[in-house]
Amino acid sequence: MSATAVRRGAQAAVESLEVSAFTVPTDEPESDGTAEWDSTTIVLVELSAAGKTGLGYTYAPAAAGRLVEEKLADVVRGSDAFATGEAWEAMAVALRNAGRPGIGFCALSAVDLALWDLKARLLELPLADLVGRARDRVPVYGSGGFTSYSLERIREQLSGWVEQGIPRVKMKVSREPERDPERLDAARQAIGNETELYVDSNGALARKQALRWAERFARDWGVVWYEEPVSSADFEGLRLLRDGGPAGLEIAAGEYAYVPADFRNLVANGCVDCLQADVTRCGGITGFLRAGALAAAFGLDLSAHCAPSASVAACCAVPSFRHLEYFHDHVRLEPLLFDGVLEPKGGALEPDRSRPGNGLELKRADAERYAA
Repeated sequence: MSATAVRRGAQAAVESLEVSAFTVPTDEPESDGTAEWDSTTIVLVELSAAGKTGLGYTYAPAAAGRLVEEKLADVVRGSDAFATGEAWEAMAVALRNAGRPGIGFCALSAVDLALWDLKARLLELPLADLVGRARDRVPVYGSGGFTSYSLERIREQLSGWVEQGIPRVKMKVSREPERDPERLDAARQAIGNETELYVDSNGALARKQALRWAERFARDWGVVWYEEPVSSADFEGLRLLRDGGPAGLEIAAGEYAYVPADFRNLVANGCVDCLQADVTRCGGITGFLRAGALAAAFGLDLSAHCAPSASVAACCAVPSFRHLEYFHDHVRLEPLLFDGVLEPKGGALEPDRSRPGNGLELKRADAERYAA
């Protein structure tokens, strides 16, 4: 079927769905405030229709792929490739008894991303144009600075992003709070005073402990963004930090929001200054756009969590958008598996509008060595 025929209203049914998973070791052991890891797993979904193939993925255990095969594949096969919203609702219903928040919506996100990519390729359009651009460039911030890193590695990584023209960087804190002052000293020394410094506790601290650290972060190191000082499920704690912390320090959370109600709970309870969403967890592009609309309704910006190559098109479409997390693990992994990965220019990513869809192509021979 030609793109011209598609534009004239012909339908294209999803003919096949394939799932694969790949596990890529980290370049050294990594940890944050509450977790440790030495590899990253990505679950890839490929959908085909009318001679075109769309791909989407999620960063989740390989079990998410099994969930796609068991609960979602039959919903999507044979469906209209252009009815992304209809497929999204049907998949959500199919996951009801399996559980939607968590791995369920990771699985759904990968399929939704693949559906949007397939739709764009059938129309021979760049995905950013199909979703609807509110901007041509997506500001990014460098993210890493793991608690397992040496001081030398922190300096090297964070200063490297600054040298690339990225004017904001983030590091992990709160695994061993007594070590954080020297780590923050090293970070600030490496990036200078003009670069914005962000920190992320990954929910490691108790409320009053986090409040004390918030004051120190802002006063002693000029930190302007404090992510998950307490658990993102602790709405009262987040609100305490937002309302009682330093005026110049923004509180952020939302990377573990999956279903729409998760985002509603964060914004309606006054928990954050900036809402976060992960396109590979929150229901793909469909869910990300809904989170963006909710944030705007409450006068908040939306910031994208990780997965830069999967996120760019959706980020271009959200009017009240802040920035995209340029996360070390995903930045390192995505070029190993895909052609068409974007690199920052002047502190931002620009979608490649010369290529249809998301612009990514799986490097099958290279990816095979990481097959999970």
